[in-house]
Amino acid sequence: MKHTSIHWFRKGLRLHDNPALLAAMTDCRKLYPIFILDPWFPKNMRVSVNRWRFLVESLRDLDESLRKLNSRLFVVRGRPTEIFPGLFKEWKVTRLTFEVDTEPYSRQRDREVVRLAAERGVQVIQKVSNTLYDTDRVIAENNGKVPLTYMRLQTLLVALGPPKQPVPAPALENLKGCCTPCKDDHDAEYGIPVLEELGQDPEQAGPRLYPGGESEALCRLDLHMNRTAWVCNFQKPQTEPNSLSPSTTVLSPYIKFGCLSVRTFWWRLAEIYQGRKHSSPPVSLHGQLLWREFFYTAGAGIPNFDKMEGNPVCLQVDWDDNPEHLRAWSEGRTGYPFIDAIMTQLRTEGWIHHLARHAVACFLTRGDLWISWEQGQKVFEELLLDADWSLNAGNWQWLSASAFFHQFFRVYSPVAFGKKTDKGGEYIKKYLPLLRKFPAEHIYEPWRAPRSVQEQAGCVIGRDYPKPIVAHEVVSKRNVERMKAAYARRSASTTAQPEGGGGKKGAKRKPLAGPSVAELLTKKPKTESS
Repeated sequence: MKHTSIHWFRKGLRLHDNPALLAAMTDCRKLYPIFILDPWFPKNMRVSVNRWRFLVESLRDLDESLRKLNSRLFVVRGRPTEIFPGLFKEWKVTRLTFEVDTEPYSRQRDREVVRLAAERGVQVIQKVSNTLYDTDRVIAENNGKVPLTYMRLQTLLVALGPPKQPVPAPALENLKGCCTPCKDDHDAEYGIPVLEELGQDPEQAGPRLYPGGESEALCRLDLHMNRTAWVCNFQKPQTEPNSLSPSTTVLSPYIKFGCLSVRTFWWRLAEIYQGRKHSSPPVSLHGQLLWREFFYTAGAGIPNFDKMEGNPVCLQVDWDDNPEHLRAWSEGRTGYPFIDAIMTQLRTEGWIHHLARHAVACFLTRGDLWISWEQGQKVFEELLLDADWSLNAGNWQWLSASAFFHQFFRVYSPVAFGKKTDKGGEYIKKYLPLLRKFPAEHIYEPWRAPRSVQEQAGCVIGRDYPKPIVAHEVVSKRNVERMKAAYARRSASTTAQPEGGGGKKGAKRKPLAGPSVAELLTKKPKTESS
């Protein structure tokens, strides 16, 4: 039997290493590659104009690649559960293929779509290719529990063996005897959207530093993989959060949208590592991909993973509600130039270094402002090009010492941390040009500069640039005490769900990896400058 297939592109906006797409092409008479503009996402997720632009560029690139295979991309507008019954009937579809997505909304949506397909006799094929491993299989290997430490995940993956090799991109050979029926008015009905259609103003977009699409992703991957020594010596903690050009690959937006396959990236690295001395996880480039796997697995198995309440691994904290401080942080108006420069870069460019994310996340939560990590998660969800549900939630819980990481007494200094790699404040001058005339000794703490120096620099603190909204040396000590109290309350609790959210109600929580609560409560505050 020759099938009429729909391949549903979602995150995997690429031709290479797309096993679900190849499955759609097998024994296929007609192929319809589609992307659905689902109104759920703009209604329920904050998306910046920069990320919309990246998506539009990725769809345009995908359409161009499909044209080379004598096919086209069909962009359909509407809710998947409402769209598919009509498409199944109109196109006489017999098979639907798509990549597995583990996010809660996606799983619920996909279950409903599978049910609708079954009612109409449409075969459904789902393939794992957004992650290195099948997250459900990893959890099953851990006796049905989510691994809560990186080391535990590594142990499980050793038992499962290396990730699957990526599959080749389809060629014309794969489409012999298969066609994509296109009307003359294809672009009018199924064309790539423009930003205005998405309710976005192109004039509000920042500089186009990271063009979207698979072609750009593979080009950038090649450029980095040609830097053999750099790849082998890469250690994430040794890279600079405030370099004027990125000190890491910035491939994360391409992996988030699936323009670059994580398995392709993994095996390209493996080829380079072969026979050479190289860094190892967790700090190596392989290690960075395993961190992604760690948080994807956690997000797949922990209920309410993007919330504090109802999240069985998350510390319950009485965070403050301070909209004014939250706005100042998100808009880069805290009065701490290092923090404000990072948030300005994020808002304008859509990307910041991972260690810069550490600094601003700690500042917002347990370090200085004592505002919930959920609020920071929302801002990152909007502004980051690489905003990924599982990674965003997991990293915010980590950096606020709410889960996975428990050394809350280690606090990033909003002054000393940036100085370590940029004493002269060149990064601050780039993103906060108002401060560019301050001498190096004052640029991280301009409020300490004499009035004459401020006037000479053309920027008076409190008038042209804000005074610090909090005194770090005061609030950071107070917040460590508040974290101690939160950990003490958790320690005193006798009813909590076990690891991963499974098990019976009222069962005692198994201890998480890391220092004991007693050890944590006796620790003294330590300000991080490294």
